[in-house]
Amino acid sequence: MKKRCPWCGEDPLYVAYHDREWGVPVHDDAKLFEFLILEGAQAGLSWITILRKRENYRRAFDGFDPKKIARYTAARQAKLLQDAGIVRNRLKIAAAIGNARAFLEVQEAFGSFDRYIWGFTDGRTIVNRFRTMDDLPATSSESDALSRDLKQRGFKFVGSTIMYAHMQATGMVNDHLLSCFRYKQVGSGRGVA
Repeated sequence: MKKRCPWCGEDPLYVAYHDREWGVPVHDDAKLFEFLILEGAQAGLSWITILRKRENYRRAFDGFDPKKIARYTAARQAKLLQDAGIVRNRLKIAAAIGNARAFLEVQEAFGSFDRYIWGFTDGRTIVNRFRTMDDLPATSSESDALSRDLKQRGFKFVGSTIMYAHMQATGMVNDHLLSCFRYKQVGSGRGVA
């Protein structure tokens, strides 16, 4: 039996996310934007709640196309507030729309969001060596700096804790425990199952 990070428990959706996605370096702007929106939606909730709503988010938010989302009107926001398949929080929905606009500005300024965000880790995965869940931090100096910069650029729901979770999810940091079978796979940069 494979030894995993204990946070994913035995829920098949959570286990699949752990085994295939969490910590794998992401360099695709579309995927980075998806995680940015989902991490913001997760604020104050459990990640499994968001994972269970992920397909609904993809449908409701036009496949996470930032160009489409940036053009959402007040009427579209009102429609999203009625969608039981997503987190119906006015501030989070407004933030997703505003973040789409800010995301496009970052792409324009840096050539890609990937180039921008990975600059906070010098373009490499930070490989940690944690043995227990208690060892994992909620933030880091990198997530603090990223959060500050995103806020200055007009992003919302991008506090340091949210951004550290984003960095974990997108492989900017490898926080798989040393005992987890994914630690070496992800740490090597391969990110394969």
